[in-house]
Amino acid sequence: MLRVRSALCHSWRGFRTFPCAAVEVKNEPILGFNEGSPERAELQKALDDLKGKTEEIPCVVGDEHVWTKDIRYQLSPFNHSHKLAKFCYADKDLLNKAILASVAARREWDLKPIQDRAQVLFKAADIISGPKRAEILAKTMIGQGKTVVQAEIDAAAELIDFFRFNAKHAVELESQQPLDSDGSTNTMLYRGLEGFVAAVAPFNFTAIGGNLAGTPALMGNVVLWKPSDTAMSASYAVYNVLRESGLPPNIIQFVPADGPVFGDTITSSEHLAGINFTGSVPTFKRLWKQVAQNLDIYKNFPRVGGGGLEQHRHTLAVQPVHRQALCAALWDSRSWSFVTQTRIEHQAVVTPHHCDAVP
Repeated sequence: MLRVRSALCHSWRGFRTFPCAAVEVKNEPILGFNEGSPERAELQKALDDLKGKTEEIPCVVGDEHVWTKDIRYQLSPFNHSHKLAKFCYADKDLLNKAILASVAARREWDLKPIQDRAQVLFKAADIISGPKRAEILAKTMIGQGKTVVQAEIDAAAELIDFFRFNAKHAVELESQQPLDSDGSTNTMLYRGLEGFVAAVAPFNFTAIGGNLAGTPALMGNVVLWKPSDTAMSASYAVYNVLRESGLPPNIIQFVPADGPVFGDTITSSEHLAGINFTGSVPTFKRLWKQVAQNLDIYKNFPRVGGGGLEQHRHTLAVQPVHRQALCAALWDSRSWSFVTQTRIEHQAVVTPHHCDAVP
């Protein structure tokens, strides 16, 4: 929960900082899941509870759970016979409905004190750290093909740190104000964007999906969250934690969708205020081009930011560093953000025993 200590007023790079309560947070400890430990027993139970079961995940607009006719399934990458989740794609009409509902809720949310908005993320972090940890880890492991270590540092430690540290920085940011000059008082008001932010999440990191949607909301924005098809179950669990933590309806709309349909719909809306993106470079370029082509229709200038899979198409010999990259792909093909595509000059065989040094 929120922990505070007093802070002194000082000047920094042309800003003045008012006396305020500084938030104290710490990095989430990474659990070991050793034999006989409580966390191991809880995780094993959560994994057992998911065996052979298919979770139904609707689109969520406000408090309304909506099913369309376009039904999809999230399959476990190492057991394709296991349908971990049944979900549906939002169509253009539903996406536009979500946009209008979000924009209608934006002003009230933006006017809430930053401490109130931050409290949602602090509470969500505590819930993920405690009662929901095993569930979210299990859904990340089965849905995204991760080991317990990979899931722990992603869906638990990293996501918790995202929520806690971003909330801390948001609270402290508000106290930073421009310096006054003789005869004038300067004040800065930190406001959300006037419109909606589209959060496009990647296939491989539960934490990034939660951060792409949660952090804009923290700063007073309303968000359309498009989770990845292959991270659906864990993403829906994080969304439900945010709602349980006090996030009002219509602030984050949970809308799985076909990529081009989602992209075409958000970029053709006059209310688009930003895109928060992690995914492939071609998709990012497509969205950026669509925004540029539609600049004249927007009420604002949309902020477009994010990262993509980096592609290198160089001809290179198999040196140790290249072998390590190949080993990383062999070790876990589902967990890495950056993929190196290589054309190898000489034949080489990479077997698991070559990968012992890969961390």
